[in-house]
Amino acid sequence: MNYAGAYRNTPQHLVQQGEAEGFDIIEDLVVNKEVRVPDIAYFRVGHDPASKPDMLLMQSQEYHTSYWGHLGLLNLTHNFLLSGYAVYPHTAAASLYPMNADIADLAHAQGALVGYVHPFATVPDPSSPTPLTDELPVDVAMGKVDYIEVLGFSDHKSTAEVWYKLLNCGFHFPTGAGTDAMANFASLRGPMGLSRVYAVVPSGPTDIQRFLDSLRHGHTFATNGPLLRFTLGDQPIGGELKLPTGTSQVKFFVAMRSIVPIDHLEILCNGSVMREIALSGNRDTADAQGILPISKSGWCLLRAWNDKAELPVLDLYPYATTSPIYISAGGKPVRSAQDAAYFVAWIDRLSQAANNYPDWRSPAEKQHVLKLLSDARATYLQQTR
Repeated sequence: MNYAGAYRNTPQHLVQQGEAEGFDIIEDLVVNKEVRVPDIAYFRVGHDPASKPDMLLMQSQEYHTSYWGHLGLLNLTHNFLLSGYAVYPHTAAASLYPMNADIADLAHAQGALVGYVHPFATVPDPSSPTPLTDELPVDVAMGKVDYIEVLGFSDHKSTAEVWYKLLNCGFHFPTGAGTDAMANFASLRGPMGLSRVYAVVPSGPTDIQRFLDSLRHGHTFATNGPLLRFTLGDQPIGGELKLPTGTSQVKFFVAMRSIVPIDHLEILCNGSVMREIALSGNRDTADAQGILPISKSGWCLLRAWNDKAELPVLDLYPYATTSPIYISAGGKPVRSAQDAAYFVAWIDRLSQAANNYPDWRSPAEKQHVLKLLSDARATYLQQTR
């Protein structure tokens, strides 16, 4: 709500901004700005008093370590997690402990959802000398994380490529979204809701628990413009389609509505484009159905994207994606030795850096981090065999 900038924002004004963008729910992530936490006085559990019956304002938290990656902690029900950051060089918080996995445990103990926010500007390359520190594959392997912002203050296609590799390793991992708007300093990122997530919820009053439950189970799509619908067989987004052994002919239905013309509308299965949906006319509307031949376990999703920026979408490029529909064919597990090996190499880089890191507060902290990395590595290594 307040993060540098020249203006002072309040919850009441934040609600006005949310109404202008057509929100049902605002998750305001209270976060440190270096050693200050500008909005800590506003943090509370439950609805902020500025909420309205049809639009809820929730005071949540962004846990802020630029080493392990940033976390969104949604719906903390007891307390804000201090210090709120780690791995700040030349400070008392210089250690690599706590890891994001430790923070996720504390947040889950409060009933919160934990997500990775604005993850990747480029696809990490474990073979490159470029520093590689992000903890995401560790936390996914250890069951510590509930969602990923495929749409955020990052490159959507790069983030999605890492996401697809995780899905190919058999993890059920839905998409969320977050603008990372500095809502008192809009020139840095754009208005709230530039990147947003839509979740299927039962009819009735706006309710945070029903929204978070839908997000947790992947009944979502994320977007900065296009609106998507997708079903596969008898399953909606987030569902699991069970098929017999062999090749099955599975019916799909897709729909898209967009405020800008769209260059690509695609069904992806297991990371590859399975069907390109033809667009014509103004390219802002599509309704299509057909048959997909599916012979192995995995996942499918629908995505829409453009090659370049397109006003009035104030982002790198228009992009939208559903969460996956998961597929079990003959009961066989989802496995990709190639993608698992990618994450083994990634974690090897993390372990090497942690082993050589100079600013641990104690040997116990170092051993805790190295063990968690080793346990996650073993999960992926098993799949390479």
